[in-house]
Amino acid sequence: MTVSPGDDETDGLWAAGDRDQEQLSFSALLEDSAEDLYENAPCGYLSTLMDGRIAKVNDTLLRWLGRRREELVGHKQFSDLLTVGGRLYHETHFSPLLRMQGEVSGIALELKAADGSRLPVLVTSTVKQDDDGEPLLIRTTLLDARDRLTYERELLRARQEAERERERLQRLATTLQRTLIPPAIQPVPGLDVSAHYHFASSDEVGGDFYDLFPLAAGRWGFFMGDVRGKGADAAVVTSLARYTMRAAAVSDPVPAMVLANLNTALDQQCQEDEPTFCTVIFGLLTPVENGVGFHVVLAGGGHPPAVLLRADGSADYLPTPGGQLVGVVPDAQFTTATTDLGPGDTLLLYTDGLTEARTRNAGERYGDEALLDFARALAPTSAPGAVQALTALLDSIGEGLDDDTALLAMSVPPGER
Repeated sequence: MTVSPGDDETDGLWAAGDRDQEQLSFSALLEDSAEDLYENAPCGYLSTLMDGRIAKVNDTLLRWLGRRREELVGHKQFSDLLTVGGRLYHETHFSPLLRMQGEVSGIALELKAADGSRLPVLVTSTVKQDDDGEPLLIRTTLLDARDRLTYERELLRARQEAERERERLQRLATTLQRTLIPPAIQPVPGLDVSAHYHFASSDEVGGDFYDLFPLAAGRWGFFMGDVRGKGADAAVVTSLARYTMRAAAVSDPVPAMVLANLNTALDQQCQEDEPTFCTVIFGLLTPVENGVGFHVVLAGGGHPPAVLLRADGSADYLPTPGGQLVGVVPDAQFTTATTDLGPGDTLLLYTDGLTEARTRNAGERYGDEALLDFARALAPTSAPGAVQALTALLDSIGEGLDDDTALLAMSVPPGER
C-alpha cells in the first residue's frame, strides 16, 4: 500500500519518527562523558593532596593559566599558582581554616598566569575523606571573577563619584545658605544683639532668614522669617523676601506696610501648583527720646510671636494676633504690637524649628509652653546669654531637631540705666 502525507496513518508515522529522533538526541546528551564534562567545565577544577601538591587539574584551568598539565601535576602546589599576596593569605588563613572546617567557600584570590597576568577567581575547597573519616585530598573549584571584579570596580567608582558630587552639593548648599543670612550683625549703639542659625541638613538649603539693618534718622529695621519648603525654590523666595523688606523699609518704614509690600511681591511670584508664602515678623527700633532704650513696633505675618524677657525676671510672649501668612492672599491683613525695651530687657525672635522639635517622648513636640517656661527660668538675661542658652537647648534636642532654626535676640545692657 502506498502511503501519502496527509493521511491519518501517515501523520502518526511521522510523529513517531520525531519522537524517536528526540529520544536519540537526549540519550546522546546523557551519554556525554563525565571526563569531557570535567575537562571543559565553565570553571576550573583542581585536586590536591593534603600537602598541597597538585594531583589533578582540568583543561579549563590550564587554558586560563596558559600552562601544560605535566608542569603542574606532581610538581606544583596550589599555592604556587597564586600571587604573592594570595600565597600569604592561603598559608595564614585559607589553609588553616580548611583543615579546621573541612570546607571554605567563596574566597577571592588571584592566580598568576604563565605570561605574568593576574586572574581574579572565587575559590571553594572541600576536603574528601575516606570511610574512616581520614582526609584524602582537597577538591577545589575556581570561578572566573573578572567580570565581577570589573563590576565591583565600576560600582566603587560610581560610589566615589556620587560621594564627590554629594560633597560638592553640600558645599554649594552651605554657601548659598550663608548668602541668605547676614555674615555679621551690624552693631547698634546702646543695644546688644546676638544671632544663631542651626542647619538641620547639610544637603538642603533651608528657608529661615533674619536681618538687622540701619534706616534713616537713627532707626533700625529687623525681621525674622521662615519660607515654605526647602531647596533652591525656598532660597529664591528667601532672597526675594530679604531684599523686598529692606527696600520697602527704606521708602516706608511702617512695619505693617513693609509686610504688605512683601505680600504683593510674593503674590506676583505665585504659581498655582507651587504656592509661594512665608511667615514673617518685621520690627522697627527707635531710640527712646531723652532716655535709654528703644521703642519697638512689630508687625506679624503668621510667624511665632516674639518673647519679651524683662529685667524684673518675668517673660511672656508679645503676640501679633490675626496676622496672616505672607503671600497666600492678595489682600492679607497684618497686625501690629508695640513695646519698649529698657535696661536689662531682651527681645527674642525665633523660627518654629525650635517649638516643633521632637522630644524624647514619642509623638511630642517641644511646644510654645516649654519655650515660655525656659524663658522665664532664664530671665533676666542679655541677648548673648539668651542665644547661648537656646543654642545649648538645640544641641540637647539632637536628632529631634529636624528643621532649620534661626534665633535673633536684642537687649539693652543693664548698665545703661
